[in-house]
Order: sequence, then C-alpha cells, then structure tokens
Amino acid sequence: MPFKLNILSQRSIFENIGRSTIDLFQEWGAAFILLGKIALSLRYLFRNFSQVIMQMMFFGVSSLPVVLFSAIFTGMVAGVQAAYQMQGLVPPIWLGAGISRAVLMELGPVLTALVVAGRVGAGIAAELGTMKVTEQIDALETMAIDPVAYLYMPRFVAGAVMAPVLTVFANFVALVGGGLVAVLSVGISSQMYLDGLRFHFHTRDLVGGIVKSVFFGIIIATSGCFHGSATEGGAEGVGKATTNSVVTSAVLILIFDYIISAWIFR
Repeated sequence: MPFKLNILSQRSIFENIGRSTIDLFQEWGAAFILLGKIALSLRYLFRNFSQVIMQMMFFGVSSLPVVLFSAIFTGMVAGVQAAYQMQGLVPPIWLGAGISRAVLMELGPVLTALVVAGRVGAGIAAELGTMKVTEQIDALETMAIDPVAYLYMPRFVAGAVMAPVLTVFANFVALVGGGLVAVLSVGISSQMYLDGLRFHFHTRDLVGGIVKSVFFGIIIATSGCFHGSATEGGAEGVGKATTNSVVTSAVLILIFDYIISAWIFR
C-alpha cells in the first residue's frame, strides 16, 4: 500500500508539471495571437486616433510625475555608488561618465519601465478586466466594433511611443540627481561633472536605452491587454489579472533587458 501511494503521488506530481507546462504554452500562444491581431489592426490607427491620444495621455503624461520622482533618486543612488566604486582608482572626471552610462544604458530604461508597469500596466489590466466581466467588450462586438482595434491597439501604440519619451525625461532628471550628489557630496565642480558627461558620451548608450524602452512599452501594454481580456470570475478575477499583468511585465522587462543589452552593447 505505501508503495502504491508513492507511485500515485509521483504520478500526480508529473501530471501537475505537465498540465502547468501545457497551460503555459497555451497562454503564450494566446498572447502571440493577440499581439498579431494588434499588429494587423494598426491599419485602423487613424480611424481610432482619438483613442490613441487618450491612451498616450494616460500612459505618458499621467505617469510623468511618479517617473520623474523615481528618476531623481535613481540618479542620486547611481552617483553614490559610482563615487564609492571609483574612489581612489580613477580621476574624478570619470564620475560623470560612470553615472551617465549606468543611467542611459540600464537604470533609466529599466526602472522607468518597472514604475510604469506598476502604474499603467495594472490600470490597463484592471480596466479591460472590468469591461470583460461586465460584458462591455461583448457589447462592442455586438455593435460591430472591433475590440482589438478600438481597445487594444491604441494602448499598444501608446506604450511603444510614450515609454521612450518617459525614458528620455527620466534620464535627464536622473543625470541631474547624479550631478547633485557629485557636486554636493563628492565635492567635484559642476563643470567637471558636465565635462565627464560630454567627453565620454556615446550615442549608442542613449540609442540603446531608447530601443529598450520601446520594447518595454510594448511589453507593458500587451501584457495588460492580454491579462485584462482573459479575466474571468468577477472582482476576484480582475484582481488576479492585475497582479499577473504586473508580474509578467516585470519578468519580461528584465529578460528583454538582457537580450537587448547582449545585442546592442556586445
């Protein structure tokens, strides 16, 4: 009897692993299908341009205060860490270069995307999830309105366009924060800090960070749309969809951060 129970328990473990794997591939397949539908619906961009502008306001303008607030402390942390690591090893002019590279290549795009994922991605999933469980999306289809072109595509475009814009603002504010630390804490002159930024600036660092942010914005919007459209079970389902959207976005942001970095900065 114990031997039989052991076999049954092992079988149930493998069944759960197999079922989870199948569910994962089904979910990824559904997500790619939705992404393909969104790409095809881009031909209706100007037909639903008012929705695109509205989503850009939500994705970009409404997120700007929290992004900038986070960015200035990101730059200050980068300044503290760069000063600590370089102390006694390199000339002070390299401090600006170290902060610049850390912010433009990694900290600016990644932390901005994570902040936006927590705010905008969760909002998209909650809004679309509520529309799904209250059958508002079904009502749009009844009125011959394509929900992909009307709801999902504007959010996709807003994410792809506004994430780089937010990243540019965040980079600037973060470099200002790093400069405050360099001047007030480390004691170098503001001119020396600016010289470090200017002399060791590479266009590839800035462009690479912006390319990352485009992908991050697409990830945030697509994840929010997918999990929102797959919501089931009322208010509890909306909560799960919101959580899954943020977690999925955060994980994919870090994965694509590595992939794009390995491609651009090799």
